[in-house]
Amino acid sequence: MSFQQELNSWFSPPSTDVQLPPEINSKAPSSSKLPFPNPNGKPTIITFLRHCGCPFAEKTLLTLCHLATSHPQIHFIALSHSTQTSTTTWLQSLGGVSLSNLQVIVDAERDIYAQWGLGTSSAWHILNPWSLMSVFKLGREEQIWNRPTESGYRWQMSGSWAVDREGFVKGVGWPRVRMMLWILRRRLGW
Repeated sequence: MSFQQELNSWFSPPSTDVQLPPEINSKAPSSSKLPFPNPNGKPTIITFLRHCGCPFAEKTLLTLCHLATSHPQIHFIALSHSTQTSTTTWLQSLGGVSLSNLQVIVDAERDIYAQWGLGTSSAWHILNPWSLMSVFKLGREEQIWNRPTESGYRWQMSGSWAVDREGFVKGVGWPRVRMMLWILRRRLGW
């Protein structure tokens, strides 16, 4: 990681054709990299991460690992918009991901992000006092601090969706994965 790579993460990313986010009970967007209905026939929780190195992305991925371990009947997908090399390096720094029901997909061009309605956020979203306090709280309480950012953009929005076996959206979280799982268990019996 170089100073220039870290600095590049603060630049505005190239624009993408951001669609409207899928709503509950609508068909989930499908692509060759992320097909729905899921070919394995399982309900799916899909989470679009912030950049590799972001403490919130790390916390989200660790939460997904925990949830995947305790919910083998659900398929979990984490999307990274960092490069494959950066994503692999970051995953290794976290101990790796080796769960059969947790898949990591790299979408460095952010096409899938855009297909699911995730564009870029504002400076206020990233630098507001509440976000900054949350970063320090995460570091202080859980020892999750900012890691080197080799690629990706701090401006990229994150989010989570739940998709049923038939490929319909059943839950939306911005980006509260754990809360969405609780709702799905209560509402759908997952």
